[in-house]
Amino acid sequence: MGTTFNFEVTNKPSRKNTYSIYLRITQNRKKKRIKSSIEVNKVGDFNPKAKQGNWIRTSESNHKVWNQALEKELEKAKTTFRELGEDGMATKELIKATIQNSIVSTSFLEYAKQRTKDIYNEGGYRNYKKYNGFCNKLEGFIKSNNKTDILFSEITSSFLSKFETYLHTLRNERNSEATLHPNTLAVNLNIFKTLINRAIELDKKIKPENNPFLGYKYDKSTNTIKEKLNEAEIRLIEELPLPEGSLMWHCRNYFLFSFYLAGIRAGDLIQLRWLNVTSENRIEYRMAKTKKDRNMKLHQKPLDILKLYYKEGSKLSDYIFPLLDNEAPFAKAITEEQKATLPPDLIMKLNNTVGAKNSLINKYLKKIATEAKIQKNVSFHIARHSFAKVAKDNKVDNNHLKELLGHSNIKVTEGYMGSFETEATDNVMASIFGKKEQPKKVKSMLKKFNPEEIEALKQYFKD
Repeated sequence: MGTTFNFEVTNKPSRKNTYSIYLRITQNRKKKRIKSSIEVNKVGDFNPKAKQGNWIRTSESNHKVWNQALEKELEKAKTTFRELGEDGMATKELIKATIQNSIVSTSFLEYAKQRTKDIYNEGGYRNYKKYNGFCNKLEGFIKSNNKTDILFSEITSSFLSKFETYLHTLRNERNSEATLHPNTLAVNLNIFKTLINRAIELDKKIKPENNPFLGYKYDKSTNTIKEKLNEAEIRLIEELPLPEGSLMWHCRNYFLFSFYLAGIRAGDLIQLRWLNVTSENRIEYRMAKTKKDRNMKLHQKPLDILKLYYKEGSKLSDYIFPLLDNEAPFAKAITEEQKATLPPDLIMKLNNTVGAKNSLINKYLKKIATEAKIQKNVSFHIARHSFAKVAKDNKVDNNHLKELLGHSNIKVTEGYMGSFETEATDNVMASIFGKKEQPKKVKSMLKKFNPEEIEALKQYFKD
């Protein structure tokens, strides 16, 4: 049976306003079409009468790479036809089914977007936001070069360098006068590297020796100054007179509750329920970030805050703090296992609501700091840093801090505490430059001696 292969372009634009190119299989005058990995911006960018290797006109900036991609897909189809023909099974239907199961898209942008969608469907809200942001930035960079797509074969060390340069020009969403934070740059490049590694190791889209990151280095992380409050500043917040029931009053309670219990993260505190409080006055919950279970004794100060929120008739499944709606659709999922089974849209709604409440708390914490005359950028997460700072000031060992902060590895704790451990260097500097002062107890004792007795003591030690 006669079988021919060629390409054609559709006349119907996609949602992206592009036109897909299809591989056409003709067998006994009957046709089957397979969507290729290439889409053009205009129908005229495709030349239906072109010889092999020149389907995309030179007026399209991607013509060379796209023609190479189409040539590979055509060769794949012909190879499949020959292999099936050896068994007498080279029908156009089977050729199409085999090719569709084996052809991989050469579009990296499409690959990145599909991975982002998969993360969303898996309920990985934190990573979804990061990956979605990366895709938007990459697409912006591609468009800035008058292109609509980027293929795996185009991603080189040089491309990565140009993309990083582009990231340095982007504005910070939180502060339009500033550019992206160095940590944001590192996060986006880390995602890029993760996607490339996945394409190599799992999806076999790139050969390991063609990994563009082999010849490209970048700053993977940046140590930032961890803002924290000392015990005196915590007392200023505790003692600040606030109207009971006001938003500032509530937000202070949330902040202090976190501080008193080793810096519970905002997302965890917002979702605490009365069933997380045991009859032995302990609080048990699973951290959303690390999935590690926490079990802590409720000492008097956090207990006093809980008493402010308990109402007669409260259900065990009710949220402790008045931040989330007990009747919301996502509220039915109580345990972490139940939350994991929520539809992606409800997981997104829950996390968006938690994020909005966290932003609200931070807004009022800044007002509290202003009224308390604290010259620091106070946010909810500062409760965690402040607890760590106070713990170190009170000589708490890093191994104990590891458990209190809920870290899975002592190295995480050591890195977290690095900027707090200044006492040793302070003592060294004081020994070099500091004023040699007599201990306070000695000074108070010397006040009891008269001048003659002090002179006698000096002579005694001199001898």
